[in-house]
Amino acid sequence: MVRLRLIYLDHNATTPLDPRVLEEMTPYLTEHFGNASSLSHSWGLEAARAVDVARQRVAAAIGATPEEILFTSGATESDNMAIKGAAWAAVAAGQTGRHIVTSSIEHRAVLESCAFLATHGFHITHVPVDSAAMVDPGDVRRAITDGTILISIMHANSEVGTIQPVSEIGAIAREHGIPFHVDATQTVGKLPVDVEDLKADLVAFSGHKIYGPKGIGCLYVRRRRRLVPLHSGGGQEKGRRSGTYNTPGIVGIGKACELAGEDLLVEAGRTRDLSRRFFSQIQSRIEGVTLNGHPERRLPN
Repeated sequence: MVRLRLIYLDHNATTPLDPRVLEEMTPYLTEHFGNASSLSHSWGLEAARAVDVARQRVAAAIGATPEEILFTSGATESDNMAIKGAAWAAVAAGQTGRHIVTSSIEHRAVLESCAFLATHGFHITHVPVDSAAMVDPGDVRRAITDGTILISIMHANSEVGTIQPVSEIGAIAREHGIPFHVDATQTVGKLPVDVEDLKADLVAFSGHKIYGPKGIGCLYVRRRRRLVPLHSGGGQEKGRRSGTYNTPGIVGIGKACELAGEDLLVEAGRTRDLSRRFFSQIQSRIEGVTLNGHPERRLPN
C-alpha cells in the first residue's frame, strides 16, 4: 500500500500555531487565568499587563501606537466594526452622506457589511478590477461623491495574491477628507505594513494567518477616529469593544506579530522563491497554464 505524503498549501486560509506562540500562551490558559478587567487584585493585574505587552507588540508590527489597537475576535469582526462603526459614526455626527466606495473583490466580511448597510439607506459603489485583479485608483477617485463617508479597499487578495495600490488610494481618501479602511488580513506578517505608508484610518487583520491562534484579531483605529461600537457591555477597549478579554489569544497574536516582524524579510524571500519555482515547474509540464493575479505585485507566498 502506497502512503501519500500530504503537503499543506492553504496558508492563506489558516496557518498552524507556532510552538513559540503556544509556549507564551500556555500560562494564560492555566495558572494565570485572571480577568484582565479585574484590576483590584494581582490575578487581574497580571492578565492586564500581558494584554498591554501584546498591544505594544501588535502596534510595533504595523507602525501604530498601542492606544490605536483594538482586540477583536478576528478580522471578520474587525471589518464589521470598521465599516458599520464608521458608517453609524458619520450618521451620529450629522453627516447627510451615506455613500461607501469599495471594490468588487473584497472579502465577504467587507462585502456583506456593505450589503447590510445598503438595507439601511446607504449607497455602495463597487469599483471593478482589471484582468490582474488590480483596482485602478482613478476609478476610486471617480466614484467619490459629496456624500462619500468611507472607502474600503483590501491590501491584498487572498485568492490571487494581487497587492492593491492602497497608498495611492489612501492619498485620494485624505485629499477628500474621507476615512479609509484597509483589510490587511493577508499582508500583515507577510509584507512590511505601516499604517502611515498606507495612509489608512482603519486596518483589520487576524492572528491565525500569521501562525497565531484562531479567534483573535485586531483593528487599528487612527487616533481621534470615531466609531460607533457594535457591542454594549462592560466598556472594554475604552468603550469601543465590550467583552471579557481573550487574554491567551491576545498574548498569542502579540507574540505572533513579534515573530513575524523578526522573520518577515527572510520568510518573504523564501516563499517568493518557492512560489516562482512551483509555477515554473507547472508551466514547464502543462501547456496553456496562466498565472492568475498580477505577475509582480503579488503576495510572496
